[in-house]
Amino acid sequence: MSRISVRGFAVASATAVTAVGSVVGVASGSVAQPNDAEAAATDLTLLADIPAGQQAQVQTASLTQQADIQAIAADASAKKEAEEAARKAAAETAIAKKEAAEQAAQEAKEREEAEEEAASRSATRDAASFAVQSSYSISEIQSMAAAMVPGDQFQCFSNIVDHESDWNYTAVNPSSGAYGLFQALPGSKMSSVGSDWQTNPATQIKWGLNYMNDRYGSPCGAWSFWQANHWY
Repeated sequence: MSRISVRGFAVASATAVTAVGSVVGVASGSVAQPNDAEAAATDLTLLADIPAGQQAQVQTASLTQQADIQAIAADASAKKEAEEAARKAAAETAIAKKEAAEQAAQEAKEREEAEEEAASRSATRDAASFAVQSSYSISEIQSMAAAMVPGDQFQCFSNIVDHESDWNYTAVNPSSGAYGLFQALPGSKMSSVGSDWQTNPATQIKWGLNYMNDRYGSPCGAWSFWQANHWY
Protein backbone atom coordinates (compact mmCIF):
# COMPACT_ATOMS: atom_id res chain seq x y z
CA MET A 1 0.00 0.00 0.00
CA SER A 2 1.46 3.40 -0.95
CA ARG A 3 1.94 6.22 1.52
CA ILE A 4 -0.88 8.08 -0.23
CA SER A 5 -3.15 5.07 0.09
CA VAL A 6 -2.33 4.73 3.79
CA ARG A 7 -3.08 8.40 4.31
CA GLY A 8 -6.31 7.99 2.36
CA PHE A 9 -7.31 5.04 4.55
CA ALA A 10 -6.54 7.03 7.71
CA VAL A 11 -8.51 9.99 6.44
CA ALA A 12 -11.39 7.75 5.51
CA SER A 13 -11.36 6.21 8.98
CA ALA A 14 -11.40 9.65 10.53
CA THR A 15 -14.26 10.54 8.21
CA ALA A 16 -16.26 7.57 9.48
CA VAL A 17 -15.63 8.55 13.07
CA THR A 18 -16.61 12.16 12.32
CA ALA A 19 -19.78 11.01 10.56
CA VAL A 20 -20.72 8.68 13.44
CA GLY A 21 -19.99 11.45 15.94
CA SER A 22 -22.29 13.78 14.02
CA VAL A 23 -25.08 11.17 14.08
CA VAL A 24 -24.66 10.53 17.78
CA GLY A 25 -24.56 14.25 18.52
CA VAL A 26 -27.81 14.86 16.65
CA ALA A 27 -29.45 11.89 18.40
CA SER A 28 -28.43 13.26 21.80
CA GLY A 29 -29.87 16.68 21.01
CA SER A 30 -26.64 18.61 20.27
CA VAL A 31 -26.45 20.89 17.21
CA ALA A 32 -23.84 20.18 14.54
CA GLN A 33 -21.56 23.09 13.69
CA PRO A 34 -20.97 24.24 10.06
CA ASN A 35 -17.28 23.37 10.33
CA ASP A 36 -18.21 19.78 11.19
CA ALA A 37 -20.31 19.51 8.03
CA GLU A 38 -17.53 21.00 5.87
CA ALA A 39 -14.96 18.65 7.36
CA ALA A 40 -17.22 15.68 6.72
CA ALA A 41 -17.76 16.76 3.12
CA THR A 42 -14.01 17.15 2.56
CA ASP A 43 -13.29 13.77 4.15
CA LEU A 44 -15.96 12.08 2.00
CA THR A 45 -14.29 13.61 -1.09
CA LEU A 46 -10.99 12.09 0.02
CA LEU A 47 -12.74 8.74 0.66
CA ALA A 48 -13.69 8.66 -3.03
CA ASP A 49 -9.99 8.76 -3.96
CA ILE A 50 -9.01 5.50 -2.20
CA PRO A 51 -9.43 2.05 -3.71
CA ALA A 52 -12.83 0.30 -3.46
CA GLY A 53 -11.49 -2.52 -1.24
CA GLN A 54 -10.22 -0.05 1.31
CA GLN A 55 -13.50 1.85 1.16
CA ALA A 56 -15.31 -1.36 2.12
CA GLN A 57 -13.01 -1.76 5.12
CA VAL A 58 -13.66 1.81 6.21
CA GLN A 59 -17.42 1.41 5.82
CA THR A 60 -17.34 -1.87 7.77
CA ALA A 61 -15.41 -0.18 10.59
CA SER A 62 -17.94 2.65 10.61
CA LEU A 63 -20.92 0.27 10.84
CA THR A 64 -19.20 -1.71 13.60
CA GLN A 65 -18.60 1.44 15.62
CA GLN A 66 -22.22 2.53 15.16
CA ALA A 67 -23.38 -0.90 16.37
CA ASP A 68 -21.09 -0.67 19.41
CA ILE A 69 -22.44 2.77 20.31
CA GLN A 70 -26.04 1.58 19.96
CA ALA A 71 -25.32 -1.51 22.07
CA ILE A 72 -23.78 0.62 24.85
CA ALA A 73 -26.81 2.94 24.82
CA ALA A 74 -29.19 -0.05 24.91
CA ASP A 75 -27.29 -1.62 27.82
CA ALA A 76 -27.42 1.64 29.79
CA SER A 77 -31.16 2.01 29.17
CA ALA A 78 -31.84 -1.62 30.14
CA LYS A 79 -29.77 -1.23 33.33
CA LYS A 80 -31.68 1.91 34.31
CA GLU A 81 -35.04 0.22 33.70
CA ALA A 82 -33.96 -2.85 35.71
CA GLU A 83 -32.83 -0.69 38.64
CA GLU A 84 -36.10 1.25 38.60
CA ALA A 85 -38.12 -1.99 38.48
CA ALA A 86 -36.10 -3.39 41.39
CA ARG A 87 -36.74 -0.26 43.49
CA LYS A 88 -40.45 -0.38 42.71
CA ALA A 89 -40.67 -4.08 43.57
CA ALA A 90 -38.81 -3.54 46.85
CA ALA A 91 -41.17 -0.71 47.84
CA GLU A 92 -44.24 -2.80 47.02
CA THR A 93 -42.85 -5.73 49.01
CA ALA A 94 -42.19 -3.50 52.03
CA ILE A 95 -45.73 -2.10 51.92
CA ALA A 96 -47.23 -5.58 51.61
CA LYS A 97 -45.19 -6.84 54.58
CA LYS A 98 -46.25 -3.86 56.70
CA GLU A 99 -49.93 -4.37 55.86
CA ALA A 100 -49.67 -8.10 56.59
CA ALA A 101 -48.02 -7.41 59.96
CA GLU A 102 -50.70 -4.88 60.91
CA GLN A 103 -53.46 -7.30 59.88
CA ALA A 104 -51.89 -10.13 61.88
CA ALA A 105 -51.58 -7.88 64.95
CA GLN A 106 -55.22 -6.83 64.67
CA GLU A 107 -56.40 -10.42 64.31
CA ALA A 108 -54.30 -11.48 67.30
CA LYS A 109 -55.80 -8.67 69.39
CA GLU A 110 -59.34 -9.66 68.40
CA ARG A 111 -58.67 -13.31 69.24
CA GLU A 112 -57.25 -12.34 72.62
CA GLU A 113 -60.27 -10.17 73.43
CA ALA A 114 -62.67 -12.92 72.34
CA GLU A 115 -60.84 -15.50 74.45
CA GLU A 116 -60.90 -13.23 77.51
CA GLU A 117 -64.61 -12.59 77.08
CA ALA A 118 -65.33 -16.28 76.61
CA ALA A 119 -63.25 -17.16 79.68
CA SER A 120 -65.06 -14.52 81.72
CA ARG A 121 -68.50 -15.70 80.68
CA SER A 122 -67.70 -19.37 81.08
CA ALA A 123 -66.77 -18.74 84.71
CA THR A 124 -70.28 -17.53 85.62
CA ARG A 125 -72.55 -19.77 87.70
CA ASP A 126 -76.29 -20.32 87.55
CA ALA A 127 -78.60 -19.40 90.42
CA ALA A 128 -79.50 -23.04 90.97
CA SER A 129 -75.89 -23.87 91.86
CA PHE A 130 -76.15 -22.08 95.22
CA ALA A 131 -77.51 -23.80 98.29
CA VAL A 132 -80.72 -22.30 99.64
CA GLN A 133 -80.36 -20.58 103.02
CA SER A 134 -82.83 -19.07 105.45
CA SER A 135 -81.02 -15.71 105.25
CA TYR A 136 -78.07 -14.11 103.49
CA SER A 137 -75.54 -11.48 104.47
CA ILE A 138 -74.55 -8.69 102.11
CA SER A 139 -71.12 -10.25 101.56
CA GLU A 140 -72.73 -13.59 100.65
CA ILE A 141 -75.04 -11.89 98.15
CA GLN A 142 -72.14 -9.99 96.62
CA SER A 143 -70.16 -13.25 96.32
CA MET A 144 -73.11 -14.83 94.49
CA ALA A 145 -73.27 -11.89 92.10
CA ALA A 146 -69.51 -11.99 91.47
CA ALA A 147 -69.82 -15.68 90.54
CA MET A 148 -72.81 -15.13 88.23
CA VAL A 149 -71.95 -11.83 86.49
CA PRO A 150 -69.11 -11.65 83.90
CA GLY A 151 -66.03 -10.12 85.47
CA ASP A 152 -65.86 -7.14 83.10
CA GLN A 153 -69.49 -6.27 83.91
CA PHE A 154 -69.55 -6.79 87.65
CA GLN A 155 -68.67 -3.25 88.73
CA CYS A 156 -71.47 -1.77 86.63
CA PHE A 157 -73.86 -4.40 88.00
CA SER A 158 -72.76 -3.63 91.56
CA ASN A 159 -73.21 0.13 91.04
CA ILE A 160 -76.87 -0.36 90.11
CA VAL A 161 -77.59 -2.62 93.08
CA ASP A 162 -75.86 -0.15 95.40
CA HIS A 163 -78.21 2.62 94.28
CA GLU A 164 -81.39 0.55 94.04
CA SER A 165 -81.32 -1.48 97.26
CA ASP A 166 -77.92 -1.30 98.93
CA TRP A 167 -77.76 -5.12 98.47
CA ASN A 168 -80.91 -5.74 100.55
CA TYR A 169 -82.73 -8.59 98.80
CA THR A 170 -85.93 -7.98 100.81
CA ALA A 171 -86.00 -4.19 100.30
CA VAL A 172 -89.49 -2.78 99.59
CA ASN A 173 -90.28 0.69 98.27
CA PRO A 174 -93.08 1.97 100.53
CA SER A 175 -94.54 4.15 97.79
CA SER A 176 -94.48 1.91 94.73
CA GLY A 177 -94.03 -1.54 96.17
CA ALA A 178 -90.91 -2.18 94.09
CA TYR A 179 -89.07 -5.16 95.53
CA GLY A 180 -85.67 -6.75 95.99
CA LEU A 181 -82.12 -6.05 94.89
CA PHE A 182 -83.21 -4.39 91.66
CA GLN A 183 -86.46 -2.83 92.90
CA ALA A 184 -88.47 -4.75 90.32
CA LEU A 185 -91.98 -3.35 89.84
CA PRO A 186 -93.94 -5.40 90.44
CA GLY A 187 -91.61 -7.77 92.25
CA SER A 188 -93.57 -10.74 91.00
CA LYS A 189 -92.07 -10.32 87.50
CA MET A 190 -88.95 -12.02 88.92
CA SER A 191 -90.96 -15.25 89.14
CA SER A 192 -90.06 -15.74 85.45
CA VAL A 193 -86.73 -17.21 86.61
CA GLY A 194 -87.76 -18.80 89.92
CA SER A 195 -90.67 -19.12 92.30
CA ASP A 196 -88.42 -18.29 95.26
CA TRP A 197 -87.81 -14.75 94.03
CA GLN A 198 -88.86 -13.22 97.36
CA THR A 199 -86.36 -15.15 99.50
CA ASN A 200 -83.49 -16.19 97.23
CA PRO A 201 -81.03 -13.45 96.17
CA ALA A 202 -79.50 -15.80 93.57
CA THR A 203 -82.86 -15.88 91.78
CA GLN A 204 -83.05 -12.09 91.91
CA ILE A 205 -79.49 -11.77 90.57
CA LYS A 206 -80.31 -14.04 87.65
CA TRP A 207 -83.40 -12.00 86.82
CA GLY A 208 -81.57 -8.69 87.15
CA LEU A 209 -78.71 -9.84 84.89
CA ASN A 210 -81.17 -11.10 82.26
CA TYR A 211 -83.07 -7.81 82.39
CA MET A 212 -79.93 -5.69 81.90
CA ASN A 213 -78.69 -7.86 79.04
CA ASP A 214 -82.05 -7.94 77.26
CA ARG A 215 -82.87 -4.25 77.59
CA TYR A 216 -79.45 -2.55 77.54
CA GLY A 217 -77.10 -5.17 76.11
CA SER A 218 -75.10 -5.53 79.32
CA PRO A 219 -74.93 -4.33 82.93
CA CYS A 220 -72.55 -1.56 81.82
CA GLY A 221 -75.10 -0.47 79.23
CA ALA A 222 -77.72 -0.37 81.97
CA TRP A 223 -75.39 1.60 84.26
CA SER A 224 -74.73 4.19 81.55
CA PHE A 225 -78.49 4.67 81.16
CA TRP A 226 -78.96 4.85 84.93
CA GLN A 227 -76.32 7.58 85.26
CA ALA A 228 -78.12 9.70 82.66
CA ASN A 229 -81.66 9.11 83.97
CA HIS A 230 -81.35 7.83 87.56
CA TRP A 231 -83.55 4.87 86.70
CA TYR A 232 -83.22 1.94 84.34
